[in-house]
Amino acid sequence: MAGTVHVLGAGLAGLSAAVRSAQAGQRVVVHEAAKQAGGRCRSYYDPALGLTIDNGNHLLLSGNRDALDFLSAVGAPAGALTGPAEAAFPFADLVTGERWTLRPNAGRLPWWVLAAGRRVPGSRARDYLAPLGIFRGAGKAATIGESMACEGLLWNRLWRPVLLAALNTEPSESDAGLAATILRETLGAGGRACRPLVAVEGLSTAFVEPALAFLARAGAEIRFGQRVRGLGLAQDRVLTLDFSDGSEVLEPGDRVVMALPAWVAADLLPGLPVPQEHRSIVNAHFAVAPPAGSPLILGVVGGLTEWLFAYPDRLSVTISGADRLLDTPREDLAAAIWDEVARLTGQAGAPLPRWQIVKEKRATFAATPQEAGRRPGARTHLANLALAGDWTATGLPSTIEGAIRSGAVAAAIFTQDRAALRGAA
Repeated sequence: MAGTVHVLGAGLAGLSAAVRSAQAGQRVVVHEAAKQAGGRCRSYYDPALGLTIDNGNHLLLSGNRDALDFLSAVGAPAGALTGPAEAAFPFADLVTGERWTLRPNAGRLPWWVLAAGRRVPGSRARDYLAPLGIFRGAGKAATIGESMACEGLLWNRLWRPVLLAALNTEPSESDAGLAATILRETLGAGGRACRPLVAVEGLSTAFVEPALAFLARAGAEIRFGQRVRGLGLAQDRVLTLDFSDGSEVLEPGDRVVMALPAWVAADLLPGLPVPQEHRSIVNAHFAVAPPAGSPLILGVVGGLTEWLFAYPDRLSVTISGADRLLDTPREDLAAAIWDEVARLTGQAGAPLPRWQIVKEKRATFAATPQEAGRRPGARTHLANLALAGDWTATGLPSTIEGAIRSGAVAAAIFTQDRAALRGAA
């Protein structure tokens, strides 16, 4: 199809849409308001730490097929994502001092729940049937709390921390349908789909820089510093893209993928339904190399720390659903979290190293049934405009996998890639 695909936004959703469009032979122009690509999933140099960090710690799984396909398509470097050879999730309880490793077996038949050494200490095999209620609640606008018991040892030591990390919303209040999709595509698909993967060299190295290089080879144009201020609309089409430095008049064959934050998209397209409530994430970074033998990622219960990442040059913590911490002074957070990290890494009493606290106030949409019901699909009432973003109706919560999937679906609308559209359904 002749014409240009204009992608508004160079986060992972926009980069995904641009890459898919370029693969289909389309001319692509990406417009990004910032001076760099990546959006929430990028790396930057932090002078307080003296290190390059990501603006959020992100864990992927080997079952995230859209993210892995994207890395393959753009020619990401070997080892862009690092993880153990098998599905293994170390955990620690800060209250009791216990440690264990959850080890799902590779195949779909979950025989691992029968092996005491592979499951949560103190749990029984039949306890792992509880999430079946989530699948019954899917499609009924039910919460997880309405679909399964949100209490007990296994809830506290497995289901709540895992679902909170995935949904970034208190799980008992979260949408059962979103949780069902996560479980179906990961744990329900067997251990082969659950191997944890981390971009230890940074999200920009893994995702952003290879995507920009791919687009450059494909002849795409990336225009930084272009903030879209408005859309010139006819009855069923976008006619102009209005930027702070002027307007771009679209040709008859041009198409637009809007891959912007939900609140920005709603301002540009009045009447567009979008999620209204959001949840925050707090990340803490400490400029100290992890002790030898530290697991790449450690799940933590019984404290502020929820997930501890051991990067080669730092220890980083992620706390999800962190609205309660937004008003806590950064210095107090750093001291409290470091106390836990030091205990977890065998350094109890060690002085606070150089640190950084990153508070993302609107990190994700609130994954409640009400907010999930406000997510629009990729198609719009305008013939040449599609939507992308992890806040659109991907069937997933706000994740890298959801963002990349959304971009692929938006591009598929214009390229008539029926396989991509079916795969997203």
